[in-house]
Amino acid sequence: MSIARRILLAASTNVWIREHATKAAFVRRSVSTFMPGERIEDAMAAASLQQPNGIGTIFTRLGENLTRVEDAEEVTRHYLDVLDKISAAGLDAQISVKPTQLGLDLDKEICFRNLQRLVDRAAERQNFVWIDMESSPYVDPTLDLFRRTRMRSPLIGLALQAYLFRTAQDVESLLPLGAAIRLVKGAYLEPATIAYPRKADVDENFYRLSCRMLSEEAQRMGTLLHIATHDPVLVDRLNTFIIEHGVPTTAYEYSMLYGIQRPLQLRLAKQGRRIRVLIAYGEYWFAWYMRRLAERPANVWFVVKNLFAR
Repeated sequence: MSIARRILLAASTNVWIREHATKAAFVRRSVSTFMPGERIEDAMAAASLQQPNGIGTIFTRLGENLTRVEDAEEVTRHYLDVLDKISAAGLDAQISVKPTQLGLDLDKEICFRNLQRLVDRAAERQNFVWIDMESSPYVDPTLDLFRRTRMRSPLIGLALQAYLFRTAQDVESLLPLGAAIRLVKGAYLEPATIAYPRKADVDENFYRLSCRMLSEEAQRMGTLLHIATHDPVLVDRLNTFIIEHGVPTTAYEYSMLYGIQRPLQLRLAKQGRRIRVLIAYGEYWFAWYMRRLAERPANVWFVVKNLFAR
């Protein structure tokens, strides 16, 4: 792992840095590169602008590791309202939630019940719910949460992280379920004993896992893959695999972040590829923002260029 990435990830959990950085005008301006605002109304406005270009949306409210049941209830009610707002606005948009936002740190059953409420509302609104994956200690509880929910409804998907050694095994265990999987590279500070430290190894594992989930066998099982990368080299490699193996467009979607690789997003949409852009919002953006920078430290330069271009 690069020194820059390690520094950015360490900073994401530093309370002193968070308190000072979130008050700095420079930092707040730079955050707007990756999120259109702190309110759901800001996120919906951005979603409505990208929809005419054939680009769908995933909404996620920032924040994690809630410590009160009342806060988990508030987040659940918020997402229920978001599902209603999406339906009323006619947006092609889904939601993605972190288990610790729904109370996983407090009580697994409270978290499970809150997630069921969201999935039930999604069914009523003909929508879909994604579960984000958090740091490695949460992988097994999150997989259990997904499996329990998937038994009740197919309207649930799960993020898996390509930088973890275990993910290949997790993929194999989920394929028989006909699971919807959003494959991401991973953005937490993990030890080299459980995660690939080198970017090149993460990229190669991402490619291998994607090809496995795009394979004919996986498609017969009903797998849906969300390819969550901004790397044009990986995108081109996977597009070549998709063309050579005749993978149907219904078997996958590309998933990217708001404000990153916009030209690539538009190119994929014009090519007829299905694509969704994740739009984040909310007050608790600092840790998320630092992890976005750490995913590719070159993003720091990207932010600086955007600031001076304004």
